[in-house]
Amino acid sequence: MSTTGGSNPEYVIARVRARRSALFGDEEYRKLVRMGPAEIARFMEESEYETEINALGSRFSGVDLIEYALNRNLAKQFNDILDWADGRLYDLIARYLRKFDAWNVKTVIRGIYSGASRDEVESDLIRAGEFDDRLFSRLLDAGEMEEVVSILSGTIFGDGLAAAYEEYEEVGVLVPLENAVDRAFYEQLLEGLVVGEEAKQYREFLEAEIDFRNARNALRIARSGADLDPVDYFIEGGTLFRASELASLATSPDELVSKIRDSRYGDRLSTALSDLEEADSLIGFERALDAALLEYADTLGYVFPLSVTPIVSYILAKEREVDNIRAIARGREAGLGPDAIEEELVIL
Repeated sequence: MSTTGGSNPEYVIARVRARRSALFGDEEYRKLVRMGPAEIARFMEESEYETEINALGSRFSGVDLIEYALNRNLAKQFNDILDWADGRLYDLIARYLRKFDAWNVKTVIRGIYSGASRDEVESDLIRAGEFDDRLFSRLLDAGEMEEVVSILSGTIFGDGLAAAYEEYEEVGVLVPLENAVDRAFYEQLLEGLVVGEEAKQYREFLEAEIDFRNARNALRIARSGADLDPVDYFIEGGTLFRASELASLATSPDELVSKIRDSRYGDRLSTALSDLEEADSLIGFERALDAALLEYADTLGYVFPLSVTPIVSYILAKEREVDNIRAIARGREAGLGPDAIEEELVIL
């Protein structure tokens, strides 16, 4: 819809809440973790994923069918939201959905780094941002990291990737490139964001997301063994951390949790912080951070029901559903049992 004129949050939020009520819950996940990939696809065919499963069923099967259907449905859901929105609300949502452009860039560079096939990379792309089919095709055809950097030179990620490429060649890990992508995404989110009544809670949520991204990045760097300083990869825009303290916090998860608990987030995060304290691995800690951010977005949505935050909360919840179904399908294909798979899920 139009980016000019008045916003229409009441209409969009009402439609988003109807979509959110259709998301899978505990009962559906308990069923799915006991199914094989073919059974999961059939289960999805009787849900909100019916259109995608039917459209793709003649070309794909098993986990491939599930993943393509998940990504296509995710893109459709978010494009629908943009179709409903007007004015300033449209702009705020469109900015946030560029996170999928960032996701796709990182998916491509990870694919090149790991030597994944074109089909493997394409199955993980989510076409919910602003990249068009021509750009996707060029990125998928790229065989070298330098070529990807060149292709993206005209996008919001171009300058940052170009600057990070030399460091990537020196250290041989993806951290500089991935951090450049994240920085570019959050810079465009915050640029020109006037803190009026409509955007106040949106900014508060974005600050939380940046804080949690900084925590995640610092932990990854500390556990990677690479000779990198977390301070060099600090993303501006959050309120919880100073760049100078991230290195020490990254080596002490307990102190990191205490820092979050004593912050403005503490009163609004209950279960999520307990999960953070109990996490015994980096993956577990990152899943708990995801849950904490989702819980925080939910609480902001309840407190400010006519802001953009209920819409952002739905976007996060839909992402988690897709991630959960994908984890279940891949886990079942790998022969994992229900209990092991349930540990991989992010559920509130």
